[in-house]
Amino acid sequence: MGRIRTRWVKTVAGDLLDKFPEKFGNDFDKNKEALRAMDLIEDKSVRNKVAGYMVTIANKTKF
Repeated sequence: MGRIRTRWVKTVAGDLLDKFPEKFGNDFDKNKEALRAMDLIEDKSVRNKVAGYMVTIANKTKF
C-alpha cells in the first residue's frame, strides 16, 4: 500500500502550482530548490513531501 499525504501538503502543493506554474514542474530537484529559494517551508522533510507531491500533480495534469 502507498503512503498517504496529509491534506496540508496537498493544499500547499496545489496552491503553489496554481500561483507559480513557471517555477514548478515534474522535476523533483528543481521543485525542491525553488521551494528552498522561496523560503516558505523551513522543515526539510515537509519541503521534500511538498516537492514530491508537486511532481505527482504535474505528471497527472500532463496528459
